[in-house]
Amino acid sequence: MILVTGGAGFIGGHLAETFVREGHDVVALDNLEPFYDVGIKRRTIEAARTAAEDGGSYEFVEGDVRDAETVHDLVADAEYVFHQAAQAGVRTSVENPRKVDDINVEGTLNVLDAARESGVERVVFASSSSVYGKPVSLPYQEDQPTTPVSPYGVSKLAAENYVRVYGDLYDIPTVALRYFTVYGPRMRPNMAISNFVSRCTNDEPPVVYGDGSQTRDFTYVADIVRANAKLLDTDAADGETMNIGSTDTVSIETLATTVRDAIAPELDIEYGERQAGDAEHTHADVSKAGELIGYEPTEDIRSGVERFIDWYQDNREWYEPLVRSS
Repeated sequence: MILVTGGAGFIGGHLAETFVREGHDVVALDNLEPFYDVGIKRRTIEAARTAAEDGGSYEFVEGDVRDAETVHDLVADAEYVFHQAAQAGVRTSVENPRKVDDINVEGTLNVLDAARESGVERVVFASSSSVYGKPVSLPYQEDQPTTPVSPYGVSKLAAENYVRVYGDLYDIPTVALRYFTVYGPRMRPNMAISNFVSRCTNDEPPVVYGDGSQTRDFTYVADIVRANAKLLDTDAADGETMNIGSTDTVSIETLATTVRDAIAPELDIEYGERQAGDAEHTHADVSKAGELIGYEPTEDIRSGVERFIDWYQDNREWYEPLVRSS
């Protein structure tokens, strides 16, 4: 059985559905916290259940990685754990750093303690490019200093170090994947690309925070899924930390312009105050992942944004508020 924590979220949901389609038995754990519209998560769960009609089995468990007993029971039955659950959002972490620490660090320790007792085949941890913070040089390489500039980045770095130490001390096969700004279908509505697309689709100007010169290495979610899936079949990366990015960077202003030109070229771009905790630049060197697991990104930002715009315009109901049953 494969356990996916955060399995109703953006990346976790794609992992769970893909694994089910490939014939695996999957359990998805998620607390359905309304960090964004829970309706999106419920649709994600239904997509995985539909995939199970022609693939492996799927079970959704509503629960929290901070609940050690629940985590222990689920990990005990798992062969592989893909630990995606986290409190996301740099800006959220600036507002409430203790909550981010509680979920991202303490929750990860619960997963690791359970894995230590159960003897799983592998724990794959979703880390983040936010651990780098202020770049010493670009592109980021895994061995360069980590100086995160937000509580979110600190929490991911702390959890990542626990993953490494537990792997070394207790002989747990672990891998940490540092994701670089993941986007694609079902992405959070408060992320830059989805926000730009939503606003332009509704004839509202895209809003760039700061002067737009910040650059990001945007990674299409299908590439993230492929990197994770590789770890079902190889131990070549056990004990390692790897960048999973696209190697293709773009400025936020250029991104906003690209989306605007594709949907509503008559709109002007608006600018707001830069948000605290945002990194200036991100850019991944993925050569280590290429050598260890054959990772190679397949989607550049321009073609990926076009694909997301097409998906969004065909699936706008994903982002419409849904009536929640009591």
